[in-house]
Amino acid sequence: MHRALCPVETLYVGQRSRAVLSCTLRGQVDTGALAAAFDAVTRAHPTLRTRIEPDGRGYALRLLTEDERPRLVTRTGGEEAYAAELNAPLPVGGPLSRAVLVSAPEGDRHLFVLVVDHTITDGHSGIAVHNALWDHYRALVEGGADEGRTAATGPAADTLEDDADSPDWPRPVSRLLPDTDPAATAAYLERRIEEARRRPVRLVPYDVPRPAGTDTPPGVEPAGDGHIEVCRLTLDEERTARLRRTARGAGLSVHSLVAASLLATARRRMEGDGPLTLGCLSPVDLRSRLSPPLPASVMVPAVTTHLQTVDVATDSDPAVLARAVHTRLRDFVAGEDRYHEMRITPEIPRNPALQLATVIATNMGVVPGPRLPAGLHAVDVRLVPARENYFPQAGRSPVMACVVSFEGRLAIEFPHFTACFSPSFMRAFRDDVRTGLLAFTDVTEPLPAPANAR
Repeated sequence: MHRALCPVETLYVGQRSRAVLSCTLRGQVDTGALAAAFDAVTRAHPTLRTRIEPDGRGYALRLLTEDERPRLVTRTGGEEAYAAELNAPLPVGGPLSRAVLVSAPEGDRHLFVLVVDHTITDGHSGIAVHNALWDHYRALVEGGADEGRTAATGPAADTLEDDADSPDWPRPVSRLLPDTDPAATAAYLERRIEEARRRPVRLVPYDVPRPAGTDTPPGVEPAGDGHIEVCRLTLDEERTARLRRTARGAGLSVHSLVAASLLATARRRMEGDGPLTLGCLSPVDLRSRLSPPLPASVMVPAVTTHLQTVDVATDSDPAVLARAVHTRLRDFVAGEDRYHEMRITPEIPRNPALQLATVIATNMGVVPGPRLPAGLHAVDVRLVPARENYFPQAGRSPVMACVVSFEGRLAIEFPHFTACFSPSFMRAFRDDVRTGLLAFTDVTEPLPAPANAR
């Protein structure tokens, strides 16, 4: 059995991007129950046990055989395990998901990693399936197998226990969009292309010399093979709550405050002091904006994007930047452009400037962590995007920031390729963003609204 990918899903095939969800655990883990929980989740969500294959002029998901389907991998290891899993790809032609449990030799410390190809998931469905797996595990170790099945599928999941030869495939979100006038979408595409041509955005230059054969300065050795690392910014519950209060008091979103700090930090990595045109790309969840709403348990990428350009100088007021980001994103989400943007996604390979941004700021909002049985505790939960190709030869690129608040604590993950941005560069970038956010947490008066604010 196979299911053809829609044009929007096909875009992810070439990107080879993946969601890496992980939790650090303390206590005892029943590996048999965890393996059974992962099997139950892959039964409930057939896309987790598929591979991508060519299908005519496009691609399709094809079910793996019983011997090929992914199973829980267990091994012994230490702190190096996270980096190893982050850098381990989902090979082309292989399963689109992977689950790994790495346990310390003493057996009371563990790292669980769930990796899912972005062709079949987004951040919300990735978090949902991760939590569903642990719901099922909890039910199994507490003695309720039937309860575990309900937890794994969810009340509105995309599939139930399916026949191995005829699964209930989830429908692509591009086929769930409301009807739109094709002429209006074409006009939107023309306007977007013209805006990208008229206001090209500046990108952050790499601090690592480019590989041999490019424009490496004389006497400077080019970078060798790189790998993915993650620089992380976290705020405790108190500071996270203060950041939310600042945003709420100003009629803004936390996302806009984060985006403003990212833009200001990126601008300081560029030459001069005057205004430069920077771009902020914000993925926008469509699940709650469809009719009927699409549950997070449905394993499909359900994201459109909003790219806005803004002139930023080294002395730009972050509060003004935040209000600009918030106002434009609010207007985008409220109108039809959110649907037009998803419909023009197949045009991106021909017009990459449509999604070329200085910073990419994803934001999952406030989400719950896994519910675990007594005696097992989640010390940390993370969501990090990763991909296969980072193109160090380009010399510059967007900076990715993945924002999520697990259990009321904000975290921003900065994944980067060490042949592009060095770890020291990203640590300094992270520290500047943190300083900007802490300035927002320390305000004693509401942020002023400019006279022309809408």
